[in-house]
Amino acid sequence: MTRADDIEGYHAGLPADERAICAALRSEIAAALPGAVGKVWHGHPVWFLDGNPVVGYSRLKGGIRLLFWSGQDFAEPGLQPEGKFKAAEARFASLADIDPDALRGWLHQARTVQWDYKNIVKRKGVLERLS
Repeated sequence: MTRADDIEGYHAGLPADERAICAALRSEIAAALPGAVGKVWHGHPVWFLDGNPVVGYSRLKGGIRLLFWSGQDFAEPGLQPEGKFKAAEARFASLADIDPDALRGWLHQARTVQWDYKNIVKRKGVLERLS
């Protein structure tokens, strides 16, 4: 399930090369995470499983950042740690930078490895592992 108009609006504001990257990422996310809710959250597309953010992307100077909220605990290589919690990222300057096999592996891990970001405020910044 996706709030398609919001995400389409986000994509419409991007240059063509970055729009192509985001379209490819969105397609892979939709295929790998059926039932995930996608919406524009804090200004960029994010997908949630049971209300918990698992993957999203955003435009940065020099390309698109793909962020996995629990990515530091993925068994698949290729992501860089981001922030002080469990998030990890990959960056793409062009469509050719996306390794489809790596992306599918990360998306599989996004479903099976999750930390509870949904309740982080209630727990005063403490994360608990969901799966």
